[in-house]
Amino acid sequence: MLKAKTPSLKDVAAAAGVSVTAVSRLMNGSLDLPYHTKKRIEDAIKTLNYRPNPHARRLSMGRSDTIGLVVPDIANPFFSTLVAAVEQAADEKRLVVSLHATLNRTGREVEYLQLIERNHVDGLIFVTNHADDGTLAALINRTGKVIIVDEDVPGSHAPKLFCDNDQGGYLAGLHLGGHGHKHVLFIGGDERMISARRRYDGVLRALREVHGTQVRVDRYAGEYTVEYGREAALRFVDEQRGATAIFASSDEIAIGLIEVLRSREISVPRDVSVIGFDDVGPLHLFSPPLTVIRQPVRQIGRRSLELLLETNWHEWKPSASEELLPVEIVVRDSVAPPAK
Repeated sequence: MLKAKTPSLKDVAAAAGVSVTAVSRLMNGSLDLPYHTKKRIEDAIKTLNYRPNPHARRLSMGRSDTIGLVVPDIANPFFSTLVAAVEQAADEKRLVVSLHATLNRTGREVEYLQLIERNHVDGLIFVTNHADDGTLAALINRTGKVIIVDEDVPGSHAPKLFCDNDQGGYLAGLHLGGHGHKHVLFIGGDERMISARRRYDGVLRALREVHGTQVRVDRYAGEYTVEYGREAALRFVDEQRGATAIFASSDEIAIGLIEVLRSREISVPRDVSVIGFDDVGPLHLFSPPLTVIRQPVRQIGRRSLELLLETNWHEWKPSASEELLPVEIVVRDSVAPPAK
């Protein structure tokens, strides 16, 4: 028996009455066609049961149609939400996402950044969550085709996408200052990290606008984890520095913090006010619901893919362009005037 011929792109184009180029560009998301033309192509694909050959597409187009996404930890709600947004945006573009979790370790980050040089992916969306000693920056500058998201890699020449961390800190400071707080504890990441540095600067600037120079912002620096939130809370209780409010600059830190405060029978906001950052976790279900600076996490995910696809890498000149997405404050019940 003769084996049935596998339908080709040319067969689809003939059945739809369009060019092979039109079918190819529609399928890879680089062409938008009128509704009726698009429907004819889609009907032809369905009728012929056409299945594109990924290997053939790669050879003909000079790319793999695969995007690399590197994140520290997919168990963290912030990163899992980001991943879901990138996956959704990639699906709409008919692209494959190759996901890699680094456990926030430099060695694994280096390995995954090398995927571009090995031609395993067309480009990378890269997220780190620790300070770089120059290793990551050098590799990014060598490979190119990397979008840096959420946290900076100083010295790297790549398009960068962050939330407006300074504005987030500023909104938190205005809210706390407006309730009369002058002494605040900031719990965040390493001060070498752009997120921690800008959030701290923002809250201090806002408090000074409200109360002048008679303000104080203490600082605890560690990892954006529940464990560090617990550690920072225990330190806060033991040191008794007198801060009347705490700015916990991630959901994970806030969760660990509240857990310890509750176990020590420290009431929020009666004894101490608390503001969080991210609003990806269920902070609205806390008792009391937590006031928070909300990041547009899903928008960050979608925009990161857009940047990767929009950038003309053949003509792009190495730079450190930066795009900021706005944040907002979500006021709930965890802030009150300082206890007397």
